[in-house]
Amino acid sequence: MSGRFLVVTGTGTGVGKTVATAALAAVAVAAGERVAVLKPAQTGVGPDDPGDVDEVARLVPQVTTRELARFPDPLAPATAARRCGARPVTPEQAAVTARTLADHHDLVLVEGAGGLLVRFTDDGGTLADVARLLDAPVVVVAAAGLGTLNHTALTVEALRARGLTCAGIVIGAWPAAPDLAERCNIEDLPMITRVLVRGLLPEGLGRVTPDRFAAVARDTLGPIQLGDWQDPRA
Repeated sequence: MSGRFLVVTGTGTGVGKTVATAALAAVAVAAGERVAVLKPAQTGVGPDDPGDVDEVARLVPQVTTRELARFPDPLAPATAARRCGARPVTPEQAAVTARTLADHHDLVLVEGAGGLLVRFTDDGGTLADVARLLDAPVVVVAAAGLGTLNHTALTVEALRARGLTCAGIVIGAWPAAPDLAERCNIEDLPMITRVLVRGLLPEGLGRVTPDRFAAVARDTLGPIQLGDWQDPRA
């Protein structure tokens, strides 16, 4: 039996999407699952530089990782591919690879680049298309501070408009001393989006050891049961 899929997107760049992907992987590994992480397109890194899947593998050594293409400019994948004369990665290619990984894994996590509607191809292919092709729920990784209500609501609205399921919101970098806006956002996000906040990952979590990372991920996210996660505020 093939494994299941979970797509991870951000409300933008720099919100902690890779750490959140690693945390989801760590919790699944701790539950005894075979996990693969797929990054269809990595931008802004050179041929020998570590990318997002390398960060995931460092934090969760037990996972299988796969990267389909990397482009040197820190731009949207379609633009970065065009600028270096490379073929872009299509949603169809990403979905085929994810299904192949699912033949030998219980969970395949697909991490996007930037936000949900960032283009993989010049003809408009996006991570949302990957989720549609896989019939996969989508986790939205959001920032904690000012602006996150609008960015997150827009992302969830875009998912619903495409008939996609939002499995939950994860705050990718929760500060040790949250300010008023950050505290209020945690209360307001579920009300505005009608989606549960499933986890608040501590700021700087990506710098800890794999053992510590796994423990924090487990305590924050709880068992990975899509649609029935532990609410960390409960």
